[in-house]
Amino acid sequence: MPKLRSLPFETEIIKRYQRRESSVEEALMEMYLAGVSVRRVEDITQALWGTRVKPSTVSELNQKIYDRIEEWRNAPIQGKPPYVYLDGIALKRSWGGEVRDVAVLVAVGVNHEGFRDILGVCEGAKEDKAGWTKFLRHLKERGLQGVELIVSDKCLGLVESLAEFYPEARWQRCVVHWYRNVFSDVPKAKVKEVAAMLKAIHAQEDGEAALVKAEAVAQKLESMRLGKAAKTVREGYEETLRYMHFPPEHWRSLRTNNPLERIMREIRRRTRVVGSFPDGRSALMLVAARLRHIAGTKWGLRRYMNMDRLKEQDKDESAALAG
Repeated sequence: MPKLRSLPFETEIIKRYQRRESSVEEALMEMYLAGVSVRRVEDITQALWGTRVKPSTVSELNQKIYDRIEEWRNAPIQGKPPYVYLDGIALKRSWGGEVRDVAVLVAVGVNHEGFRDILGVCEGAKEDKAGWTKFLRHLKERGLQGVELIVSDKCLGLVESLAEFYPEARWQRCVVHWYRNVFSDVPKAKVKEVAAMLKAIHAQEDGEAALVKAEAVAQKLESMRLGKAAKTVREGYEETLRYMHFPPEHWRSLRTNNPLERIMREIRRRTRVVGSFPDGRSALMLVAARLRHIAGTKWGLRRYMNMDRLKEQDKDESAALAG
């Protein structure tokens, strides 16, 4: 640095007191959010620059983006997505010297243009009625409306809360989860046969034919001396056929919660490297950061459904009610 007696000297490249370029800090944050553990970040920086970045440094950098994540998490919901998928994931957190479960609840929607979007993510003590009520209120207050179908597993707390916040929306029980519930009462040797019978229900051309087929399957299960499985089928098959009220072109994407399940697997892969979180907020922030990253990739930029047929169906129903 030149020794100037009266004039201050500052470079245009490196600001005063700056030790790292901002792009380096951004790279460190992106590595962590993309699924690289703190220990691996240390090893990478050692290999690239010959200097090992401390875990505390990575944590301090992550704090910088938490405010941006919180702003994104609480931003108003634009539009009126007709289809919404709900699910939760259980993570480990430290609590009073013990390790306990904390639930992170997620909502994904498909808007009227056919694009998917992350609608919300919240922390809940567990996936009970109180947790789902808090989450649905959070979505409602941010402007989620116009929902026509909600797809999820049959969590009793969730189903009860839906009736309170979105009474006009139909609820679709995930077909895959329902299959698993039926299989729990079926001997392993007969699971393959029963699976083919259950799939035949959802292969019907319309809802009326599916109801007839479901009753036939229940009777068949009774003849096979699988009374508990038959009871499970009779009690739940109507809940798995709500998607048939919508355009057939959308049935494959509406009868299961798979679009959100794939995201949850990615979240699980990312959080596995952490193990136990120090608190619920850190778990929420990491999941929200990963969801924000996913929303900005091809996942959110690629059209998921053609919604023209749904728009036509809604117009026909409105005209029928007006007539």
